Amino acid sequence: MNSNITNVSLSLDTYKLLRRSQLEATDSGTMFHQYKTLIEDGDIVVVYLNPGSMLATTVRAGEMLNNKYGSFRHNDMIGLKYGSMVKSHVGSGFVYLLHPTPALWTQVVPHRTQILYLPDISFISMYLDLKPGKVVLESGTGSGSFSHSLARTIAPTGHLYTFEYHELRAETARKEFIEHKLTDVVTIEHRDVLANGFGKVGIADAVFLDLPAPWDAIAAAKEALRRDTTGRVCSFSPCIEQVQRTALALDEHGFSDIRMYECLVRDYETRTLPMPDIEEAINGQKISFKPNKNEQKKRKLESGMSTPAGEGGASPEIMISKPVDQARGHTSYLTFAILAPEVDN
Repeated sequence: MNSNITNVSLSLDTYKLLRRSQLEATDSGTMFHQYKTLIEDGDIVVVYLNPGSMLATTVRAGEMLNNKYGSFRHNDMIGLKYGSMVKSHVGSGFVYLLHPTPALWTQVVPHRTQILYLPDISFISMYLDLKPGKVVLESGTGSGSFSHSLARTIAPTGHLYTFEYHELRAETARKEFIEHKLTDVVTIEHRDVLANGFGKVGIADAVFLDLPAPWDAIAAAKEALRRDTTGRVCSFSPCIEQVQRTALALDEHGFSDIRMYECLVRDYETRTLPMPDIEEAINGQKISFKPNKNEQKKRKLESGMSTPAGEGGASPEIMISKPVDQARGHTSYLTFAILAPEVDN
């Protein structure tokens, strides 16, 4: 399964994230569940630096955020709308303050384990047919990246039961779910599913397994799935040998439509180039594109500190894109299967 994701320029990237943050900040039904318009003392914000750099911070009165674009007082952030630009009190740097979402959290989450990223997350959510009201079982929780996306997808009437065998990771994730106000949608348990199963019978619409030996959890997954409707299972495994053993276990336990997919991402890079002179081209002269890689010029343009291209005598520019030379490689294999409902005779 191939997925094409396009990276665009700083100004367009910033606008899209800014607009998404502003729209979601007014939607009380989305995650982290309690969206609001204004930033208050104690709130979490995602600080957008540039397309390749964001970080999460908790706003606290009297504290300071320092990065390569300057120093930013938390007091200046309090009272602003989510999605606002805040300027450094020293120099001309600036950042954007975005409302946390599962998509943004995936990019800034502290890595306690290897995490799932958006191409895999979106594909799994679609193939498991997740939507509000669904009950999902997840093992293991890890860093909680996928848990946040699952919670948002099935909220407000669904529920996620997530299991982590590592006690410290489970406790850390529990604190994050409390801080992010997800406890009405997410229940986390410190439990070794491979040894002890899920401890749930006939309640789940879907089961997600991110385990070293997922084939040993297939019986427990079957027990946890509802039998009055079609149940779905997904296993996330980095090695093809894991896929083979999991597929055999799924077949032995009565699952069908067993399929494996791999999500590959192809990034594109964009450049803004000066528009060539059409008269020179007509006259047969060689046309050359000279890229402008001045990142500071882009940031100044975005903040309104310089004249846009084509105004004030500046030469017009065009934007071009091309695939990057090196594509991101393999992450993991996604193995899916369904369990047909029982039919009363």
